[in-house]
Amino acid sequence: MRINQYGQPVGDPLPQWQACARPNNVVLKGRFCHLASLDCQRDYSALFAAYQQAPDGCDWTYLSRERPDTPQQLLEHLEKLQADSSLVNLTVFDVASQLPVGTVAFMRIEEKSGVLEIGHICWSPLMQQRAIATEAIYLMLRHTFDELGYRRCEWKCDSLNAPSKRAAQRFGFNYEGRFLKAIVTKGRNRDTDWFALTDDRWPAVRSALEQWLDRRNFDASGQQLQRLQEFMPQL
Repeated sequence: MRINQYGQPVGDPLPQWQACARPNNVVLKGRFCHLASLDCQRDYSALFAAYQQAPDGCDWTYLSRERPDTPQQLLEHLEKLQADSSLVNLTVFDVASQLPVGTVAFMRIEEKSGVLEIGHICWSPLMQQRAIATEAIYLMLRHTFDELGYRRCEWKCDSLNAPSKRAAQRFGFNYEGRFLKAIVTKGRNRDTDWFALTDDRWPAVRSALEQWLDRRNFDASGQQLQRLQEFMPQL
């Protein structure tokens, strides 16, 4: 603990710290997927087809709106996201098909403090429970910590969104608490659960993700041999 001249405890000094760059013109390439800046006109039609692979709209329950019923509705939704200057929206492309299969964003970006959030995650069934979803998050985390030098990456979700909470912990994020009555969305209350991954923990998480994504961890049919949790360090 450090004590200042008034006898008060203060945080550790960061004499070498400099503000981080904002994610910009992002292109992230992996073995299963690549991510690029959202282009509404380019992506909306294929994304609509991908989202329609689901039999219903349950994947959109905890998003800001319900699943669009038409390509035009999805285009309008994507254009609204793209018009929000606080978001860096990305499209996820399946390397095998070269088609868009989901969207995600860097958000709540605080360059001066080196903090950002991964959010607005909208995976289609073509991503869910596949290596492509894990690799997409890995590529974003690697860009956040290794390329841009951020200190903290956050993950927030509705406290009732069990799949999102499981995903956060699977990816190595630490649960930090619950903000009660955080927002009103779709006419209902939302308590928000906060998770975070910090730069001191990132090397161990990166190693776990890379071991899981390694070709040797998949059989000839593409099935994992070991679960990510077997590589992930304990909190």
